[in-house]
Amino acid sequence: MDASLEKATMRRVSWRLVPFICLLYFIAFIDRVNIGFAALTMNKDLGFSSAVFGFGAGVFFFGYFLFEVPSNIVLDKVGARLWIARVMITWGMISGAFAFVQGETSFYVLRFLLGAAEAGFFPGIILYLTYWFPARYRAGVVSLFMAAAPVSVVLGSPISSALLEMEGVLGLHGWQWMFIIEAIPAVILGVVVLFYMTDRPEKAKWLPEDQRGWLVAEMNAEHARKQVAAKHGILAGMADPRVLALALVYFGTSAGLYTLGIWAPQIIKSFGLSTMAVGFLNGVPPTLAIIAMILWARHSDRTGERTWHVVIACLVASIGLMLAGGAASTVAVIAALSLVNVGISAAKPPLWAMPTMFLSGSAAAVGIATINSIGNLGGFVGPWAIGWIKDRTGSFTGGLIFVAALLVLSAIVTLVVARAGRRPEPASAVAR
Repeated sequence: MDASLEKATMRRVSWRLVPFICLLYFIAFIDRVNIGFAALTMNKDLGFSSAVFGFGAGVFFFGYFLFEVPSNIVLDKVGARLWIARVMITWGMISGAFAFVQGETSFYVLRFLLGAAEAGFFPGIILYLTYWFPARYRAGVVSLFMAAAPVSVVLGSPISSALLEMEGVLGLHGWQWMFIIEAIPAVILGVVVLFYMTDRPEKAKWLPEDQRGWLVAEMNAEHARKQVAAKHGILAGMADPRVLALALVYFGTSAGLYTLGIWAPQIIKSFGLSTMAVGFLNGVPPTLAIIAMILWARHSDRTGERTWHVVIACLVASIGLMLAGGAASTVAVIAALSLVNVGISAAKPPLWAMPTMFLSGSAAAVGIATINSIGNLGGFVGPWAIGWIKDRTGSFTGGLIFVAALLVLSAIVTLVVARAGRRPEPASAVAR
């Protein structure tokens, strides 16, 4: 009876929450990386060099870094419903304002403000999932949520390419139309969040009483089991060596992820393809990544193993970046970028299953935000380094090798932490 009740409860919770938060992340990721498609025409219109564009694209993560931890603390206090709605509405408005960029300064300022506005969304959702899903379900659920990122590339690439074709409509450039149109869903969904999202299981009137009672009891029991070993305070969440180590691991994966999101369209276009062809081909690697991410996360949940699931995935992505640097044809570069997408995407769910096994309460909110804020600085370093190196060498190769080295470092740090006996992942028995 308990097994049947658990299965029915988790199915209902999953169908209620997961598709909706996936939709939110889908929109968030489009607004975060559509700058990569805008660059196909915007850079020429505004006179941006590769270095200027790479720096501006990465400035997003300075705002993200500064406001991530405070944002997650507020979310833990006021509830996900109000705070996620605030995040989405403000980031939608700022994203639309990119249509009015005039030069380097306004570009840098808006990218910073977009990062500040969106800060707290991703770690907030990761924290939100810990309120609703027991640890044994977490990597799998996170993989479904994070699949929205590659899905946004698959679907968003041809959409963004098509919007670029609106050049001259009502006197605006195509990239201006792209920013305006792709910003609207964030604002609309921000309002929907206020009416749809439920903060905690205790408030879930859409759950039958027996299912709500089971879930509340299960999550309370899990919290009680962590009371002895887990850390709970705000300072504990920031100072735990495992948090800082995971932030360094995430740094490499973020450098890889945003190298793809921001530079992949230009890397593919360098082979002489049209904008529309770039849009469709850019969707091929993340399509493969979606499948790999979900299967890899389920295997991690089933075995209770996290470390090697992160290490192997990081190394696969690193190999892909090095191959992309030496690719001599469109087929070769798409194959290499597919390896990168698969590796980056597969590494993240087992990585995000780790911190909540040794952090709880405010420490979990702060720890998750700390990992994400510090780690996402890789989203500045990777794109900026590629632009800077390309301006000096005329090639993407050096920058791609640099980002590949960061992913190797992520794999090494993961192994060092595990070998030192300070494993951030749950033991198999707990995971099962």
